Amino acid sequence: MIHHSDSTRTPGSTLIRIAWTVFAGLFAAMLPFVGIGCKKSTDSDNTVKVGILHSQTGTMAISEKPLIDAEMLAIEEINAAGGVLGKKIVPVVEDPESKFTTVFPEKAKKLLLQDKVAVVFGCWTSVSRKNVLPVFEEHNGLLFYPVQYEGNESSRNIVYTGAAPNQQIIPAVDWLLSKEGGSRKKFYLLGSNYVFPRTANFIIRKHLKEKGLEPVAEEYTELGHKEYQQVVQNIKKANPDVIFSTINGDSNINFYNELAAAGITADKVPVVAVSVGEDELRGLDPSKVKGHLAAWNYFQSLDTPKNKEFVKKFQAKYGADRVTDDPIAAAYAQVYYWKIAVEKAGAFDVDKVRAKLGEVEFDAPEGRTKLSGKNFHTHKSFMMGRIRDDKQFDIVYKTDPIEPDPYPQIAFPGWSCDWSDKNKGLVKGTPVKIGS
Repeated sequence: MIHHSDSTRTPGSTLIRIAWTVFAGLFAAMLPFVGIGCKKSTDSDNTVKVGILHSQTGTMAISEKPLIDAEMLAIEEINAAGGVLGKKIVPVVEDPESKFTTVFPEKAKKLLLQDKVAVVFGCWTSVSRKNVLPVFEEHNGLLFYPVQYEGNESSRNIVYTGAAPNQQIIPAVDWLLSKEGGSRKKFYLLGSNYVFPRTANFIIRKHLKEKGLEPVAEEYTELGHKEYQQVVQNIKKANPDVIFSTINGDSNINFYNELAAAGITADKVPVVAVSVGEDELRGLDPSKVKGHLAAWNYFQSLDTPKNKEFVKKFQAKYGADRVTDDPIAAAYAQVYYWKIAVEKAGAFDVDKVRAKLGEVEFDAPEGRTKLSGKNFHTHKSFMMGRIRDDKQFDIVYKTDPIEPDPYPQIAFPGWSCDWSDKNKGLVKGTPVKIGS
């Protein structure tokens, strides 16, 4: 009987029976692990993902990689102290490869839509920021941007933790025009060829014109440019009494080397840089840069207990040879700005966090800072530093905190931006003319 029954079984039914037997065995074997799977899901509820979007390769890596270090340090500290709203921060780090118009927006979209991060800390150049801005506005993401910039922008989806023009560019020019700054009158404007240097120089020209002055020359080189011999010859012909530099990235190394080779020293024609800090100076010979100037809102040499603590922690984690600088300090502080806003909102929701940005204050390495609820920029003090033999800066001038104005009245008379709730008619991403 049994033999007869087996003989009538079709090959297909036999395969099905075998498949079900195997499946049942596998299912039984996996039962002990079902609880582990559930626990993993619970664990994910105890974390919150954040995005980090800085170039680790390409021409801007020299400046952007240290920002990742600063943000990771802040995240580590916050996690050690219990996280944010009881959740540990999990960073998702992407390398946009210094490709400002292509990879930056692609990675921003990935972080928001695929990784579903609560916030992104990222960018350096203005061209990268401007290319990711539409992504953040379209998908209502939140970007914290840690570098000084040219102004003429204010978005509900970006928190600007570096300086606006009225906190760096304009005070730098005013100091240079003053007796203390050498009563300079012959400005040579030299920058990288993209939006920040060109807009910064537009503002400088407008400001100088109000003083009855004109720059002796204005010149640009591409990002990543290396050959500065002709540029330096142009500078010698123009005979300026100050070079205002908005060169970004590793081009600065070649520029300062060529300047020194041509005998243009700080005592003759000082360079005032707004994109060269302690980290960029690491690759330069001190004899070639000593005495030149940089305009920032923070220097590692700032003599305060909070800053000394920050520098000590940074070097303890990344090496005694490492330095801090203005964007590094801002990158570190902005993680705490977000944490404070989240805790005040009691939620990670972007709209709820944004509503609390104006209440954020923090003892940052640069000093006591606070965010503006009007335009999502940061109140910051201006500082002028002179390069020393040890590639640090003597702070030769410092102001009290300055309220941020992304639309300086010198260059954009009558224009302002207010994202506070009282201004209901504001079009997203667009400045509003006062009185309109």
